[in-house]
Amino acid sequence: MPNAKVLNEKQAIVAALVERIKASGSGVFVDYKGITVAEDTELRSELRKNEVEYTVIKNTLCRRAIDELGMSEIDSILNGTTSLATSTADPIAPFRVVGEYSKKLGDKFNIKAGYMDGKVLSLNEITEIAALPSKDALYAKVLGTMLAPITSLAVVLGQILEQKGGSVEAAEPAAE
Repeated sequence: MPNAKVLNEKQAIVAALVERIKASGSGVFVDYKGITVAEDTELRSELRKNEVEYTVIKNTLCRRAIDELGMSEIDSILNGTTSLATSTADPIAPFRVVGEYSKKLGDKFNIKAGYMDGKVLSLNEITEIAALPSKDALYAKVLGTMLAPITSLAVVLGQILEQKGGSVEAAEPAAE
């Protein structure tokens, strides 16, 4: 029977993990066996840039937290070395960054499982989500799409003005 202090510490860790998973909305479980310190440092730096929290977790404590949240499908992968990447800012960021490093590092760094909004995802779904661009890139695409018709209109109006024998410089003084 573990002493009361150790038991309370473990219960606090499980409670914190439950809150982290609830607050994040999405996360990725990773097997990191065999990566070097330099690779781990580079990974953690990239994760911090993308506002992703990344920690090594104990399988037993994680299993208790996952079961409490009703995602018991993940129990089977909780063996060996396990780490968890979560984000509250961009739900795609953990998938994208971890997916890139999984491709880059090969067998040393493998995605075990993932979840989004309380639903456990298959490895195919995780791969598809990882391929999505970042939130900022999506915003840029939307803005580009919105600006394209306006830019085209300006080009067409400029060409019409030139065909009529005028120029933009001549039209400006006349307007004043």
